[in-house]
Amino acid sequence: MLPDRERNGRESRIFATPVSRGRVLRRRVIGVHTAWTTVGDGEFFCPACGGDRNYQRRTGRRRFVLLGVPVLPRGAAGPIVECAACGDHFGTDVLDHPTTTRLSAMVRDAVHTVVLAILAAGGTSSRTTLDAAVGALRGAGFDDACEEQLVALVEALAADTGRATVPDCGPGLAIELHEALGPLAPHLAPAGREALLLQGARIALADGPYTPAEREVLATAGGALTIGADEVTRLMVAARTTHF
Repeated sequence: MLPDRERNGRESRIFATPVSRGRVLRRRVIGVHTAWTTVGDGEFFCPACGGDRNYQRRTGRRRFVLLGVPVLPRGAAGPIVECAACGDHFGTDVLDHPTTTRLSAMVRDAVHTVVLAILAAGGTSSRTTLDAAVGALRGAGFDDACEEQLVALVEALAADTGRATVPDCGPGLAIELHEALGPLAPHLAPAGREALLLQGARIALADGPYTPAEREVLATAGGALTIGADEVTRLMVAARTTHF
């Protein structure tokens, strides 16, 4: 016997084996119904629909029903999340997954942060590096990205963090990387996390071998993306032999 829920909010039962007429009649006489109350709504990624949909957050009260009349309380139900499109019910943990729109924005922010961190570590004097950084940002959706804008952002970042003449991945930069990459990491497949790190590595290599500061930034980014130290090293080596 498998539990199911009807679109009208009542709880029903689906029988996997043939049901006798007598059992059907008994089900019409007695049963347990759930009355749902909506306590919130919003937009979420529906696993059943495979896309962004509206939802209602609902709580319920179960009651034993005799001849269609509720007679005895059977306790609380939920809370659950009900998709407004397909009507399926999910646990509230489904709201932990970002919507497609939100996930895209998180990826763009992550690319932007990694690019700035690499430039802050390696400097902005190389035209080749700036070209690679601009290409990465435009590929992520920052259509108005340009070299002058990046130089200004890196200078502002240096002034804000009080960075010395020799660049490094100081606490401020490390915090920014963790804030941008940490929340994103659980929602990306390993290939997606590796792609972000490889992109930063290729920008760092655009003007020559890695500097110690660039290695430190990439190691910090890898940690924020939950990529192990050995894998970070492997990806940094692989970036030398792959192209944009």
